[in-house]
Amino acid sequence: MNESPNQFLPGPLAHGSRAPHGRAPTPTPGDCSRRGGISVRWAHHQDEIREAQRLRYQVFTGEMGARLNGWIADHDIDLYDDYCEHLIVRDLASGEVIGTSRVLTATQAQRVGGFYTDTEFDLVRLRALRERMVELGRSCVHPDHRHGGVILALWSALGEFMSRNCLDIMVGCASIPMLHNGVVSGDVAASIWQQVRRTHLAPIECQARPRVPLPLENFDQTLPVEPPALIKGYLRCGAMVLGPPAWDPDFNSADLPMMMRLADLPARYRRHFLEG
Repeated sequence: MNESPNQFLPGPLAHGSRAPHGRAPTPTPGDCSRRGGISVRWAHHQDEIREAQRLRYQVFTGEMGARLNGWIADHDIDLYDDYCEHLIVRDLASGEVIGTSRVLTATQAQRVGGFYTDTEFDLVRLRALRERMVELGRSCVHPDHRHGGVILALWSALGEFMSRNCLDIMVGCASIPMLHNGVVSGDVAASIWQQVRRTHLAPIECQARPRVPLPLENFDQTLPVEPPALIKGYLRCGAMVLGPPAWDPDFNSADLPMMMRLADLPARYRRHFLEG
């Protein structure tokens, strides 16, 4: 995401990019919410985005064994970043960025050629919903800070952004690392898929097909494992899984297609995400 103030220029824009129905997204990049020793805000200059990209690199390479070839060493950077809004959570004591997510609106997705999720899944059944959608991606939290406060801070800012811009559907890819106890295996991902398909699978009219399916038949699908914290958070908030996982060799992960509608938020979470 860049900082161009001109919302009518084509190409990658910052906080002047245009939302569906001709409205400009208003993430209020100067605002900073502080609670519980952390702050959450929208990045509004390149240095903050670089901090988020460094955290992404550390988490994805260190925990997933991802092979990232960004043009700046030790940063996770791709072509979508310049079209996205970037949320950052900062630890107030150390000043370090400890959590991040990036947000891509449907209008900006058109400019870059589609959502990132489109590269991994066939979303044709969601085409009628696209103008109401926002994509959440590259979400990660530093391993020393994976408590509810960081995740709630990210989701609260996202919910406020969506409500303000008349967007009511979130989509994205939720990653399950293939690296488990030092061994690369799809057993964990296959087992998590079997759990969530029984309880959180979307109706057929919203389902998506992976472009490169994880070969589930090659793995043990019966392990008593829990989904990663972010996926558990999505599911608690009423998210649905759109179909079986895709295999992402670059990130050494199995990715589940997820969708959440603001209308499906349980009441206990609504005040965090939509009411401040």
